[in-house]
Amino acid sequence: MKTELNISGWRRKEQYDFFKNFEEPFFGICVNVDCTKAYELSKANGYSFFLYYLHKSLIAANKIEAFRYRIEENKVYNYKVIHASTTVLRPDNTFGFAYLGFDSNFEEFEENAKTTFEIIKNERDLKLSPFEDGIIHYSPIPWLHFTSLSHARKYSLKESQNSNYSSIENIQNLSTVKPALTATW
Repeated sequence: MKTELNISGWRRKEQYDFFKNFEEPFFGICVNVDCTKAYELSKANGYSFFLYYLHKSLIAANKIEAFRYRIEENKVYNYKVIHASTTVLRPDNTFGFAYLGFDSNFEEFEENAKTTFEIIKNERDLKLSPFEDGIIHYSPIPWLHFTSLSHARKYSLKESQNSNYSSIENIQNLSTVKPALTATW
């Protein structure tokens, strides 16, 4: 569900009008976040650290109104709920997209995600989004250390114009490296 913003009285109207016609009107910032406590908590409880981090980042994104904004056909919408899209590596080294509906209960979210991941791992197609615009894209790449990531975008697709991106780093060899999160919003 989404609600159209009345941009005529919106405090960000001038900025919106200025940037709305840019080919890439997005700003991103990449920061390292110490996730040691989240990692330790997830491991102590037998949770997937990736799913724990993804869930906590979705909670944060859903609490921040500006992270729920999407531009569609020159109108700004505020989505009531933002969901996740993430890549899932398959045994043949290809990947598929998993779309995870947000659930505020972590155990429910994790169970649904694990079921979805198993389905994606055993299929061949990419699995395009059932959530349309109300998603954030996540790309787990634990074998690389990086501070920025740019996703491929096809500007003729509405999704490429509206999505926020997030990625995780340093979850391999965590016994020697503090887990960190790199996010681009």
